[in-house]
Formats: sequence, C-alpha cells, structure tokens
Amino acid sequence: MKKRPIIIDCDPGHDDAVMLMLAIGSDLFDIKAITTSAGNQTQAKTLKNALKIMALVGADIPVYKGADKPLFRELIIADYVHGEMGMDGPSLPEPTLQPEPLSAVEAIAAILTESEETITLVPTGPLTNIATFLLAYPHLKDKIERISIMGGGAFRGNMTPTAEFNIYVDPEAAAIVFGSGVPITMCGLDVTHKALVFQEDIERFRSIGNQSGKVVAELMDFFSIFYRQERPELGGGAALHDPCAIAWLIDPSLFESRSCFVDVETIGKLTTGTTVVDFFNVLKKAPNVEFVYDVDREGYLNLIYDAVKKLP
Repeated sequence: MKKRPIIIDCDPGHDDAVMLMLAIGSDLFDIKAITTSAGNQTQAKTLKNALKIMALVGADIPVYKGADKPLFRELIIADYVHGEMGMDGPSLPEPTLQPEPLSAVEAIAAILTESEETITLVPTGPLTNIATFLLAYPHLKDKIERISIMGGGAFRGNMTPTAEFNIYVDPEAAAIVFGSGVPITMCGLDVTHKALVFQEDIERFRSIGNQSGKVVAELMDFFSIFYRQERPELGGGAALHDPCAIAWLIDPSLFESRSCFVDVETIGKLTTGTTVVDFFNVLKKAPNVEFVYDVDREGYLNLIYDAVKKLP
C-alpha cells in the first residue's frame, strides 16, 4: 500500500507527542519532515520536544525549526497545561538528531518543489509557519493536496468563549491559511472535546508494556491534571486534540463532518481568534473547509493504541 506523503507542523505539547506517535506507528505515512511552531511552549522547547519523540520511537525524520513568534503578535504559551518543558510528566531520552539547517518554511518549499506528487500538510499548532510559506511561495500552493488542521471551533473556545488556542495565538496566520483556497479539514474543539481520554484509557496504554506506551500514559497522567481541574464539563476526560488531524487522514469514517464556509476573526473586541463556521449556510458562500464535529471515541483510541503498540 502506497504511503501518503505528509509534512507535520506541530508544537509539542503532550497531544502533539501522541499525534506524532500515531503518525509514525500507523506506518501509513511518508513523513517528509516535521516542522515546529511556537505555541504550547517556546520554539526552543517545542523543537527539542519533537527531537525527543524521534529519539523515543527511533525515527529518522528531519526536523526543522519554525518561527519564534506569531506574524504580528507577541507569543502566548500554554505552560499552564503542558508544563515548564512543554511535555512534562515522563522521562524522555535526549535527542539523537540535530535540527536541520533550513528553516521550516524553506524546508516546506524545498520538499514541495522536489516532489512529483502533492503533499498533505498537518498543522497541529499555531499556523504561523504555514501562512508564511503560503505568502512566500504562492506558486507552490497547488502542490498541497490538503491541510488537515487541529484548531478552531464553531460552538466553543478555550482561550475566550469563542476562540481556540492555536487560532488565538496567531489569528492573522489562520486567516491567511483559511483564505488560501487549499482544501482544508478542520478538527476543532467541537470534535476534540469528544476525543476524550479517561483514566481507564491511560491504564490501557500503560499496559502495552513498551516504552512508548509508558510515555503515552505518563504524558496523559500530567495532561489530565489540567482537564480534571479546569474542564469539569468533560467528566474527568482529557481532550486528546492533535491526533484527530492525523486520525481523520487514516480513517475519516470515524468522524462526522460537514462542508462549511469558515473565516477567522482578527479584529473583534470580544471575538479575536474565533473561527466563524457557517454551519447552517447562512452566508450562502462556497464551502472552504471540511468541518469535523464528532468522533467515534472508542475507534479513535483504538487507532492510537494500535499505532503505539507497534513502536519501541
């Protein structure tokens, strides 16, 4: 079976780490590169965290450093969720790879230029690198098959009542990406707050018996602290956001979605960073996003479990 070529742009991050393990362990993707964005922690820390995951799973995938801050705003980080290093909880190996010399944007451009087939981009952090690429290399846009995003939300936010973290951190970048004309899949809080991990799921990962399963369990132990304290409406579950963007590519039948027009608010007094999803087609505009809003939670977790089980 031919592997789907992808570039992953992430800000590890507990759920980014699990997303990377799903992508690698599934063995369904030709991962051309991993680029890092600042978001869950600073660029220096998310870059090192991506390299640590490569060391954990024994992967030899080139990792490229991305932007240090959003296009026009100061960086906001989520250390209150992800801890001082961005992936607090488990003891992880030190990196065995060095970051590649090219910048994230230069690397995306070089890979797309050289590729004879279209490539899917999977951003699970703020969209700064992707927007910068689209602005700098507009002639390469047609080489992107799809952008599968974790970010946004139609009916709730987590930074404001209506804005989700990844979009809120760099709304101008998000507006560029959503307005790019490239096919987009959006896995926002509407679906990721149903992609929940409970204590029994954590113990299941721990019981795999390999190092990767142990790390996933310990990541989720730490990650769950915030959710149990701050998101009681989730009933003790932690929202495993970022793997949704990969899981949808693996098996879209696990999800419910609708084609919608989506734009991003960049100047609202109360709504900056909101993804305005025209779920009921009020505007009668051509859809630009496959908006994902529900998931088969058990099937989703089985997908991740099966992938992690194959890793060291």
